[in-house]
Amino acid sequence: MLKEERQQKIIDILNIEQKVIASDLSQRFNVSEDTIRRDLKELDSQGMLKRVHSGALRVGPPITDFSYRETVDSEIKKALAHKALPFLKEDSVIIIDGSTTNLALVKEIPHDFRATIITNSPPIAVELAQHAQVEVINIGGIFYKQSMINLGVETYKNLQNIRADLYVMGIYNIDIDAGTSVPTLQEAEIKQQMTRVSTEVLGMITNDKFGTISNAIVGPVDDLSFLISEDIPEKVRKEYNKKKLLLID
Repeated sequence: MLKEERQQKIIDILNIEQKVIASDLSQRFNVSEDTIRRDLKELDSQGMLKRVHSGALRVGPPITDFSYRETVDSEIKKALAHKALPFLKEDSVIIIDGSTTNLALVKEIPHDFRATIITNSPPIAVELAQHAQVEVINIGGIFYKQSMINLGVETYKNLQNIRADLYVMGIYNIDIDAGTSVPTLQEAEIKQQMTRVSTEVLGMITNDKFGTISNAIVGPVDDLSFLISEDIPEKVRKEYNKKKLLLID
């Protein structure tokens, strides 16, 4: 089998099984583990997968501008938002960070909803301007244009003085073993702090994010109290049902 053919088959297996193990691939293709590791290294350099200890995971959806991501899977995101609404309690303190799915959630909040909502996302803060009974706390920092969020030392320090009932986390990537991850360390640090100051954590994801990983780890999946998705594969459901979080389809 040619190297290119073997590497394509590795990608095919990864897309089906969401994770590959070097020792297993070595047996499947009847080649050495060193050969498989070289394959994985090459595929990683091409952005086709993400190498991890003992094997590889799928890379998450490509990083694109916020305005473009708003147009992708908009109906699915709206459906996820409807499932999440019951977890937002009146007269509570809620952190909602930046993501297009989180923005879809905010757009579904009833106009007479009463709460304090803290965000580092200017688009979410602007959307909440339509809610007269929501006190909006917009956390400042360095504006990260691609994701439309504020990050940095100022953002982190402001969060140290906050205690929230619920944190709605925007999730880039999630894997049962690696946990949640994001492209940049700065965003990971802010999400970690938001998690620390919150009693419960809720995430919403489209099902293409299961079994994917990015460069900066936020934390284990057990940091999440609730995870909302759609059309969850049975294998994934069984894995996550072993964890502490409540998986909602």
